[in-house]
Amino acid sequence: MHEFAAIVAGIMSERTADRIRETLEQAILTGEFDDGVRLDEVRLCTRFGVSRTPVREALHQLTASGLLEMKPRRGAFVRMPGFVEVVEMFEVMGELESMCGRLAAKRISDAQLKAFSTACLKCEQAEAAGDSDAYYRENETFHQVLYQASGNGFLQSQAVNLQKRLQPFRRLQLRVRGRIRQSLDEHRQILKAIEDGDGDAAEKLLRQHVTVQGEKFFDLMRGLDETFARRTG
Repeated sequence: MHEFAAIVAGIMSERTADRIRETLEQAILTGEFDDGVRLDEVRLCTRFGVSRTPVREALHQLTASGLLEMKPRRGAFVRMPGFVEVVEMFEVMGELESMCGRLAAKRISDAQLKAFSTACLKCEQAEAAGDSDAYYRENETFHQVLYQASGNGFLQSQAVNLQKRLQPFRRLQLRVRGRIRQSLDEHRQILKAIEDGDGDAAEKLLRQHVTVQGEKFFDLMRGLDETFARRTG
């Protein structure tokens, strides 16, 4: 009984940490916290009404995505990537994903293809429900199945690492009007190319898919009073 309670508590803490991370992501990207500002754990605990455990987990996740820098004995500091750095990350992500698509079209197993199709279906359900957060989570799974299906462990690890770095930017671009529906249409085309074993088509579609994400992100940031441009120029 105690073991079950501990598991439930762990799940709840993880969900709380995710909620805090998402809120802080938005706060950083929209200018509430300036570049170089120290995030005080005690104040964050008060703000969210939680203990330090989920706050520290959220800060750890933000550090992994590159939005924070942890300095020994000093704490967590906002680190907003520059415009050029973000553009370059999206560019590299496009190449990594296109390579994954080309290899997956040849190497994907029946089980992986089923998981890939299921992830696409769940994206459709999230889009129909108008739930952008659920769509993002299923979208993340869709791409991770693709990385695994490439059959190249090193490529998969590099893609996952960069996916984590781009996580806040990829999440935010889904708020652009019509982007989720467009993203879903792109997923369907990618799925068909993989099902048909068409590596060339999968490669091209995935490169375009990631490039559009970068473009939509910057369209959104330009609409936020040019905050991003001022802070990363």
